Amino acid sequence: MHSHQSQYKVAMIGSNMMDLITYYDDSFPKVGETIFGKDFEIGFGGKGANQAVAIAKLGGNPFVVTAVGNDLFGPLVKENFKNQGIDTTWIKTVDGKTSGVAPIFVDKNGYNSIFIIPGANSYLEPEDIFQIKSVLTEMSFFLLQLEIKLDTVYAVLDLAHELGKKVILNPAPARNLDWKYLEGIYLFAPNETELHTLTGVNTSSRDDILKGAHLLLEKGVQNVLVTLGEKGSLLVNNTINRSFPAYPVKSIDTTGAGDAFIGALVHFLCQGKGLEESIDKASGYAALSTTQRGTQKSFTDRETFEHWFSQQPKEKDL
Repeated sequence: MHSHQSQYKVAMIGSNMMDLITYYDDSFPKVGETIFGKDFEIGFGGKGANQAVAIAKLGGNPFVVTAVGNDLFGPLVKENFKNQGIDTTWIKTVDGKTSGVAPIFVDKNGYNSIFIIPGANSYLEPEDIFQIKSVLTEMSFFLLQLEIKLDTVYAVLDLAHELGKKVILNPAPARNLDWKYLEGIYLFAPNETELHTLTGVNTSSRDDILKGAHLLLEKGVQNVLVTLGEKGSLLVNNTINRSFPAYPVKSIDTTGAGDAFIGALVHFLCQGKGLEESIDKASGYAALSTTQRGTQKSFTDRETFEHWFSQQPKEKDL
């Protein structure tokens, strides 16, 4: 366990959820209807926690700031972080609130429908961030999503601006953001839906996606990375736009693939790799995660990943 704070390169300030996963074969039950599902699993999730665990599985040491309730899930969430080698010192317990939960419904083709009930995640406050400013000063990267209250996200963005830190913001789930906070963000990584919600542009064609990305660049974002599921991703900044194809695998469960991608990407950046190389490697890590069931438990460790990745055919120009 690393205790000295300068070991940390990335602070993940965000959410955790208990995933309550139902697998079903036929149709989704209509209102008033009860049907048999096929399988059920409980897993550890939440976009923030997933991304932190991906970093840890790859050998990184994320500094995690999140909140749990004082219900029966709270201690389990902390224990899960500990089992992944993540320090739980900065996990806040919120009295009288439940921990965040995510009921997830996965159909026979591996597609999912998800509710999130943030619970304690909504009580991670700007004050909680200001209290650890001195520790955050040591980090190079701040990693954020939108499953916590926006005021807290904005407080972190302000602090990052003040301290000159690189922010990776994964604006998920889709919410409208105050544009003024986007200035100076190093990497803004929405999927098509999130890009649409934020910019209002239709995202059915590459040209439209580029239009949306350029709106964000005009607001002062340095790099926009639009994730496109099995179509890979598209990196846009003021000098390039470049597509990164997805790695072809036999997917059985895509839950958490986006988080595997973002976490891995941040990890490779922390290691000093360039943005484009980091995106390519992270695409591989995300693809590999979809070949197994579950969210965090589908994330492979560094050795397994590096071995698999070394055997993948590569684009010539990487």
